[in-house]
Amino acid sequence: MKVYSTQEIRNLGIVGHGDAGKTSLVAAMLFATGATNRLGKVDDGTTTTDYDEEEIARKISLNISTAYVEHKGAKINMVDSPGYAAFIAHAKPALRVCETALFVIDGVTGIGVQTEKAWEYADELNRPRPRFIVVNKLDKERADFGAVYNALRETFGNSCIPLTLPIGTEKNFRGVVDVIHMKAYEFDANGKPREIPIPDDGRGYIDETHERLIEAVAESDDTLMEHFFDAGTLTDEEFLNGLRKAIINKNLTPVFAVSSASMIGISTLLDAIVDYAPNPADLGGVKAHAGVDPASDDVVRNVGDSEFPAAYVFRTVVENFGKITLMKIWSGVVKSDATLQNISKSSAERLGPLHVMQGKALEKITEAHAGDIVAVTKLKDTSTGDTLADKASPIFYDTVKFPEAAIHFAIEPKSRADEDKLSGAIHKLVEEDPLLHYTRNAETKEFELGGSSQQHIETVVAKLKNRYHVEVTLHQPKVPYRETIKARVEVQGRHKKQTGGRGQFGDCKCIFEPLARGGGFEFVDKIFGGAIPQNYRPAVEKGIRDSAVRGALAGYPMVDFRVELIDGSYHTVDSDDLSFQMAGRKAFKAMIEKARPTLLEPVMKVEVVVPQECAGDIMGDLNSRRGRIQGMDTKGNNQIIKAEVPMSEMLTYPQTLNSITSARGSYHMEFSHYDEAPAHISQKIVQEAVAAGRVRKEEED
Repeated sequence: MKVYSTQEIRNLGIVGHGDAGKTSLVAAMLFATGATNRLGKVDDGTTTTDYDEEEIARKISLNISTAYVEHKGAKINMVDSPGYAAFIAHAKPALRVCETALFVIDGVTGIGVQTEKAWEYADELNRPRPRFIVVNKLDKERADFGAVYNALRETFGNSCIPLTLPIGTEKNFRGVVDVIHMKAYEFDANGKPREIPIPDDGRGYIDETHERLIEAVAESDDTLMEHFFDAGTLTDEEFLNGLRKAIINKNLTPVFAVSSASMIGISTLLDAIVDYAPNPADLGGVKAHAGVDPASDDVVRNVGDSEFPAAYVFRTVVENFGKITLMKIWSGVVKSDATLQNISKSSAERLGPLHVMQGKALEKITEAHAGDIVAVTKLKDTSTGDTLADKASPIFYDTVKFPEAAIHFAIEPKSRADEDKLSGAIHKLVEEDPLLHYTRNAETKEFELGGSSQQHIETVVAKLKNRYHVEVTLHQPKVPYRETIKARVEVQGRHKKQTGGRGQFGDCKCIFEPLARGGGFEFVDKIFGGAIPQNYRPAVEKGIRDSAVRGALAGYPMVDFRVELIDGSYHTVDSDDLSFQMAGRKAFKAMIEKARPTLLEPVMKVEVVVPQECAGDIMGDLNSRRGRIQGMDTKGNNQIIKAEVPMSEMLTYPQTLNSITSARGSYHMEFSHYDEAPAHISQKIVQEAVAAGRVRKEEED
């Protein structure tokens, strides 16, 4: 294909709520420009950007994918992103590498909550992101462009102005009015427009919208405003040039009426993208860090061919034949077989052939210019979030910050064969999906799979089975409880064993006392003289430590206590290290009966971000989980609730949060401290431990 310059490139991050028709819109634009010879449909599994087997089966997008069209001498790169709550965070890298955020709104159901979340993502970026809004599915029953448009202005501001208006409603939707040029078009089944007279019905509203558009353009620039006041309007040249600047500067958010299923308004939308969306250089330079240190001073590098090459990796696709790395070239010209430095990993990468990616299909190109999106295969060290740059001028771009896993499951292979393949398969999926986390809990000895929701984890399990032929079972992860004591006691541990020959003898007296929470374990030797020889005293400590690991109540480690070794006795022949280890264990056992052991539970520091109208219900739910509210803050239209909640009560929290907030809430938690578990909770855990056989009896003589 043709190599495009920076000025000829348009990059669209296509975002919005699930089922709004994002993937269908991409399919329609591909068909309208001849990139595909038939219109792909999600229900048939024939769209270009939903090609993963799970996406086809579930009829939803699970990750970002790329496609491109060539239109009016420009290349339009499209990064299609998921819209369901479980996967919406994948919109972040799509918006990061695209100059235009194209929001798709369902013409029937209106603005979805994930659309608002994606809007927030676009605001987080350090370069201003112009928005295009496409109201889709206007040929469906109960579709209402007017109602959706009013909701857009109420939610996102009065800068939202239609550039196309629908002709007809629901099944009679047959064309659009181009408000910029004041022309009307009908469309055939292939999306080809035919100019028609502007309908008399609604002509007043069309004229009013055109005048409002001119006024909005004039208000976006002081010079244009003066001309507007002087002449009462703007010349065509002033209007069109001003319109593009107003859109790029986010003073105007264009709204378009389309139906991707009926191919209505698609060509008009494509024309507007080429004419009014920014090219990669229009938004100015990109902030980065100089050198190879991510903590180094900020620099701004221009998006242009004259700069040294630098690229940001925003997606990794793992296929059977190898790995595909998708990257945005932020500066310079990158040629096939070039060698760049992976700044993140401090290693050189030879790129091999460059490709553009049409869904899962690869097409080779010889070179790519600043602002373009390309794919390379079989890089050895590079992963999502890495920066590749010329060694002569290293630069580092900040990685996209994905949310932490909201839910965790313990994962176990079903068979030995599954066990052998599980780790390799999981690591391939983690490389593809930054929302996925796979770790081994050192305390519970379990492997844990973390993700954004139960739905997210279910798709991973299905991929393991269908793609890698690995079957697993999931269950709630164990809670790493602890045990401690509440009373100070003095006890004796005496071990004596005679077997006919040399016997075993060890005797110690110890004081056990509780420490403050977080105090760990202390062992203090307070023996004066030779009641126990110096070389045997560490054996007493070892015996107590070994017993503490197994706990006293439910098999959990005992912590936050202090032991003073105050006295004892020994035998010149029968005493040895093992004898005094056993004495220490017996002292620990004697302590259990007197020191009032208790169970400690981990308490998490939780921060929940929810719409203000949901704050009361969320606080009530946290209180029902034995949570303690620590404070509240306000951020925009959201309320931030800070609380401390036992870990065991948070295992099922994501489902409840989504239910209360209609998936508009999010939360973050981290370990805070251990606290004593209530008696009824402690009793239940001890009973479960006994039933599961986790409580082991101390060795007898």
